Amino acid sequence: MERSNHDSEMEFPQDFRCPISMEIMKDPVIISTGVTYERKNIQKWFFSYKKTTCPATMQSVENFDITPNHTLKRLIFTWHNSHSPSSSSPSCSPSFRRDEMVSLLKTLNSSPFKVTCLRKLKEIVEDGDEMKLDFMLLGGLEVLFQLIIQILADSSDFMVFRACEEALGVLQHLPILQESDGKVIEVVLKPEFMKSMVIILQRGSKEARVYTMSILRKLANSDFNWHVVLNDQGVGMFKSILELASDEISTKVSSSALQVLIKILDSSKECRSKAIEAGAMSNLIELLPDSDSDRSRCEKILLAIKLLCECTNGKVAFIEHALGIGAVSSKLFGVSEIASNIGIHIFLLICSFHDPTNKVLEDMLIYGVVKKLVILMHMSGPSPTKNKMVDMFKKHSNLWSRYPCFPSELKGFIGSHRV
Repeated sequence: MERSNHDSEMEFPQDFRCPISMEIMKDPVIISTGVTYERKNIQKWFFSYKKTTCPATMQSVENFDITPNHTLKRLIFTWHNSHSPSSSSPSCSPSFRRDEMVSLLKTLNSSPFKVTCLRKLKEIVEDGDEMKLDFMLLGGLEVLFQLIIQILADSSDFMVFRACEEALGVLQHLPILQESDGKVIEVVLKPEFMKSMVIILQRGSKEARVYTMSILRKLANSDFNWHVVLNDQGVGMFKSILELASDEISTKVSSSALQVLIKILDSSKECRSKAIEAGAMSNLIELLPDSDSDRSRCEKILLAIKLLCECTNGKVAFIEHALGIGAVSSKLFGVSEIASNIGIHIFLLICSFHDPTNKVLEDMLIYGVVKKLVILMHMSGPSPTKNKMVDMFKKHSNLWSRYPCFPSELKGFIGSHRV
């Protein structure tokens, strides 16, 4: 009779568990050191991870032959059949799960099977708010922190790297920004923790990078000084965030990446310069054409472009991109009032860049920017933004008026409007 994963597993004799997965063995095999493992787990250890030691004893292994342990398999089968599952199994109770959590946290740092232990902890904290609170009260956050920052000392060790990834998987389920959890915020905002997350963003698996982005999104409204990590690894971090922002499969992931990006760009001019160095402007402009179906995504992309255009090298990067003016112009109508307003400010920033080249001004005419701005001026009431638009037209109308596509009614409008 088959039992569920949570059905009284802690009641099984310890020798029935695989030392790697800590789960009841279905196909036990013996290796040359005399220790028994679940077949698939020890094969993965030897042949996928290329390990040459016994996981339980850490003895060196030269003979990788495995032998079925038929005796143990029969014992497990007999024991299993003699202990029918109870409908009120204690393993389902909160007290049982809490005891299991305590046991895992006590052995986690010394266990050679950290990844497996962390996966079990992740299952437990997913059980509800009570389990999450117990985890933090039991010191689970500090245990995760130590595992995560260990990657700074030895990021080349595969098992250390995997443990860090799984620890982030547990952490992303915790309510790290609730007001009552000030200690949690204090730990998460430590510079060494942030640097560890940057490494995972750059080199981690797709799943681990999603975990990390989820945590960064929760931190986006904190007072963390982003310069701590950006000074050392800023370009790499931005490239990873931009890659996730381009994710076409998960809109949740891409939205989180854009939210984090905006928060960082808004923090300082230095952060914007690092992002531009990482190719942010080009990436964002190329995301715009396919963003029409998602209003919120389009607004976030435009806002990030606007923030980049607030510094000189951002304006240069925008102007130098062949699609820049056309891509933003296409969003001035039809997306939302917010998108149109952000687009207006982008063009105001571009036109305030010393003296924009004739090529830039010509492109604004060709792609319909000038005509759309005229329409928007007619539609909008008095505002500082409208004054800036009038000033822009006054400054550049001599050049624009030479072209047949220049709106004929604009001359009179400029002459009579100063709000």
